[in-house]
Amino acid sequence: MTRLRVKTLRRLFAALALCGAAATVAAAAADGMLWIEGARPGAQALQAVERLAGAASHGLDPQDYGTDALRQRVTSALQGPPLAPEAAAGLEQALTAAMERYLLHLYLGRIDPRQVYPKVSLPRQDGFDAAGALRAALAAGSLEQAERQAVPRLPLYENLRQALAAQRALVGHEAWRQALPPLPPTPGSRTPKLEPGQPYAGLAQLAQRLVALGDLTASAAVVEGSATTVAVPLYEGALVDAVKRFQQRHGLKDDGAVGAATLKQLQVAPAERVRQIELTLERLRWTPLLHGPRMIVVNIPAFVLNSYEVHDDGVAMRQTMKVIVGKAVGTRTPLFDQDLSVIEFSPYWNVPASIARKELVPRLRRDPAHFVRQGYEFVGADGRVSTTLTPALLDGVLAGRQRLRQRPGPRNALGEIKFVLPNSDSIYLHHTPSTQLFERDRRDFSHGCIRLEDPVALARFVLEGQPEWSEERIRDAMAAGRSNTLRLTDPVRVVITYGTVIVRDGRTYFYDDIYGHDRLLDAALRRSSAVRSRPASPS
Repeated sequence: MTRLRVKTLRRLFAALALCGAAATVAAAAADGMLWIEGARPGAQALQAVERLAGAASHGLDPQDYGTDALRQRVTSALQGPPLAPEAAAGLEQALTAAMERYLLHLYLGRIDPRQVYPKVSLPRQDGFDAAGALRAALAAGSLEQAERQAVPRLPLYENLRQALAAQRALVGHEAWRQALPPLPPTPGSRTPKLEPGQPYAGLAQLAQRLVALGDLTASAAVVEGSATTVAVPLYEGALVDAVKRFQQRHGLKDDGAVGAATLKQLQVAPAERVRQIELTLERLRWTPLLHGPRMIVVNIPAFVLNSYEVHDDGVAMRQTMKVIVGKAVGTRTPLFDQDLSVIEFSPYWNVPASIARKELVPRLRRDPAHFVRQGYEFVGADGRVSTTLTPALLDGVLAGRQRLRQRPGPRNALGEIKFVLPNSDSIYLHHTPSTQLFERDRRDFSHGCIRLEDPVALARFVLEGQPEWSEERIRDAMAAGRSNTLRLTDPVRVVITYGTVIVRDGRTYFYDDIYGHDRLLDAALRRSSAVRSRPASPS
């Protein structure tokens, strides 16, 4: 028999099997049953239990769906006498409810983000029919089809699932059985630090841990049983390079020196990383990252802005840059989702009332020359502008009769360009004259707005629909010193999100929970699971 005929027969048998599965489901549905065949659970009931048991691969808890109890009921029904009608109906209902809940959790997340962030303006996803997706998957003989329809269609989602599996494989690894020894003392400093070229009692443990994490190759560290030996007694060579790779993946300065911050990250157990990835997967299910042909996404813990293009065959990253976000204490950048529709070149900075009251007015009383030096002016309720500093006008600012603003120029706090987003917190993206701050590892310095490392590159991206705006014209408008507002013909969606784990170029990056959002989400999910994960009552 030729290979072509074999392939043809296989396709025919597959089609007949699919038709048979569809006919079985249709017949069961006619009797009001999707999972029960002949008073016993069918093959797809077993598949459903296995799918629910595999919910952990998506960062979900299988016990939220009563998986163990359902498995026991299905097994008992297969091994015991045929189910009575009431018992069959009860098992049918329990399996359907568990699978629909599971699919909804994959699509929407386990909790509404507003339970954690009352002011969040990320819209809830809609348009997913869990019951319809489940029935279609059963008719096709593939419950995996319903899962694929429910999960975010983003490469990052599947990459995070792989990272989750890798971290789970490290739970209980011998490299974390003991803590790393204290760092060696640093001459002339009270802070201990391991510098390249120094001896360290924990070199073998450090190498073993870095090998397990994938930052050090096995060829650079010889592993024998439970012990790891390093070719040289000093901290140098491949081990320093491995630490640099580790530092890059954890938002640290990659200088190879092991200080307190690097040691803290090295001590984090894989079980904690597992939970960190689970929380990031949950947030990813909330985040509307495919709402438009082009997207700008700011990830607060990573201090990074990425621009994307969305195509039928996936999502392509166009650019990435460093950003500065709101301070962790007092002026956090909120999470929201809005269209960027206006650019302001050479902008005025209208000082927010809270900043004027708490910071600027006291500063101007102490140092009146700061008013002229920084180019401030008063604007009255009637629009009248005054460029003279007087105690009466400062009192008017505190009373709400006047407001302070900064004129366009090299000292303007917004720099030379401002990207306007409609939102109740007056948050926008902008240039900054304080470019030296982008060299810091941790960049939460602003009053809530987002400062951009490369505003010209972002302007070019958002103005691609208006080709008359060349880079030269953008730079000229930024340097003009006269405020000029431009409305975009093609608004670009901007999402301000919060993810402490990302996967890029096959490497997993972890970031500090600078705003404590992971702690809040973890507590909310545990409370929700405690309420939901009750075993299904037997029929």
